[in-house]
Amino acid sequence: MRVSTLLVASAASVMAQDASGPHTGSRGNATVTNNNPSNVTYIATLPSSAFAAGAFPDGGNFVGSVSAEAGPGGVGVTYHVNISHLPSTGGPFMYHVHTHPVPPNGNCSGTLGHLDPFDRKDQPPCDPNLKETCQVGDLSGKYGNISLDPYTATYHDLYSSLDSSSESFIGNRSIVLHFANTTRITCANFTVAEATLTPANRTTPAPTGTRTGSGAGSPSNEPSSRVTVSAASGHSAGAAALGVGALGVLAAIVLAL
Repeated sequence: MRVSTLLVASAASVMAQDASGPHTGSRGNATVTNNNPSNVTYIATLPSSAFAAGAFPDGGNFVGSVSAEAGPGGVGVTYHVNISHLPSTGGPFMYHVHTHPVPPNGNCSGTLGHLDPFDRKDQPPCDPNLKETCQVGDLSGKYGNISLDPYTATYHDLYSSLDSSSESFIGNRSIVLHFANTTRITCANFTVAEATLTPANRTTPAPTGTRTGSGAGSPSNEPSSRVTVSAASGHSAGAAALGVGALGVLAAIVLAL
């Protein structure tokens, strides 16, 4: 009889949990963002020194950045995460978008809490299978902690925004990296990438005869580029040589007269 009573009580508890559904914000689930501008990229580049100096006894910091651009069709945001030089202990490392920018003194505590416009709170932990129930700024909760060195990841988050009128806008906020125990290690502000500030500043293809990437700006070894440049230069030089020769002949005739 006692066993039956316990089984009934356990079943009732499970049913109550199922009825309540997954944990979400007091304002409901995060909503998909639209109309994110395609002509702007935001980037948060980590500083050379860590806020938590003890994370790097010999000095230094994580190296890398987190960038964000509009998702396909302006829906959501695509993030590119590139981080290396991890601390030797204390991982895996979490990272989130926080509500406030880093203050001028670099104190990561000044960034306040996670971006959470739907009032979900930090606990219980985010369920990555139900990303709409997570805090908008809980990137590592939704897509995984930083556990490899180097760590690179690209993902499309439907709930972040690059529209400044949206509550889920990340452009005036910051990224914060944490130890597994949530202690803040370093932080950086999202700023507009230089190439997207104005149309005049947007990047353009490299001129013929130069290479991009490693060694950018040095002459290309591609034969077609070299031939094109050499042919144009040779033609101009030849024309100049003919002009000088003709002047010399004319001068000789004048002297003879």
